[in-house]
Amino acid sequence: MFQFFQYNWQVRDEWLTLLKDIPPDELLKERVGGVRSILYTFFHIIDVEYSWLRCINGKEDVLFDYSDYQTLDRIQYLSNQLRTEISATFPHDVPIDKQVFIPWDSSHQNVTAILHHIIAHEIHHIGQLSIWARELNLHPVSASYIGRKF
Repeated sequence: MFQFFQYNWQVRDEWLTLLKDIPPDELLKERVGGVRSILYTFFHIIDVEYSWLRCINGKEDVLFDYSDYQTLDRIQYLSNQLRTEISATFPHDVPIDKQVFIPWDSSHQNVTAILHHIIAHEIHHIGQLSIWARELNLHPVSASYIGRKF
């Protein structure tokens, strides 16, 4: 399952590269059909991924302040910083049916459901970014898994 995280990270990096020449006001502009803006969408994806994986590992959630990540460079920095920790602590050996307590909604979920949720969550938001990219006259990053190297 780790390869799907690597896939999402690779696609995320390609998006951040594609958007590097877009003016900051376009990246921060409130948009319809997603979670606020292009930059906030990346922040949200990264934050959700990290929160769920910390939960699986029995660690307390870390809250990040979006106001500290108002540029693509800062978003890339956060992504890279957390990716390093995630790679080192990814639950490769956790039993897939292990139940994990989710403090933000006082429920329990199994590890497999959480990992699938994280993967699908990012793919969902990347689809929204594709629509917004077309509005900016950009050709979206390919979502194809086939042909990618991890």
